Parts: sequence; structure tokens; C-alpha cells
Amino acid sequence: MTPAAAAALPDETSLDTRRRFVRYRGERGNGFVEFEFAIGEPEIFLEMILSREDYAEFCAANQVEMLPPRPAAADDSDWDWRLADATGTRFR
Repeated sequence: MTPAAAAALPDETSLDTRRRFVRYRGERGNGFVEFEFAIGEPEIFLEMILSREDYAEFCAANQVEMLPPRPAAADDSDWDWRLADATGTRFR
């Protein structure tokens, strides 16, 4: 690997896996909370859904940092798509 290529790689020590992040996405009519959960890097997350009580317990147990809501997408970009968006979509 060239020095330039090595310099372009992220610093492995900069990822702090002790930091946990949650971004609240909303609540369904049945009381389930939709949210994003990330470890170390808030932009690499997974989508989760838990009951209100389990969500509160999950956040407390992980000592999460709450993230602000995502801004509304300016367009219908393929890169701003969530699994929850598929609930009303029929795939062929």
C-alpha cells in the first residue's frame, strides 16, 4: 500500500465503541418506538423498533447520546432511504 493510500484510511483509534447513539424516528400507533442505534459512529446505524418501555430501558442500559432529528430530505434520493419506508411499497 502506498503512503498516500494509507493516509486516506480512517484512523482505527478514532472510533470510540464506548459511545452509543440513538436518533428517535417516531412512534407507531401501537406504542412501538422506531429509532436508529449506532455504536462509535452515528452515521453507521441500524434501524430498531421496541415497545416504549423497552426503548427507555435500552437507552438507559446503553447510556446513549440522543441525536437530533434528521433534516427532511431535499429530494427523493436513493441514498436517503430507510427500511421503514418499504412498509408501504410493493416489490416485484
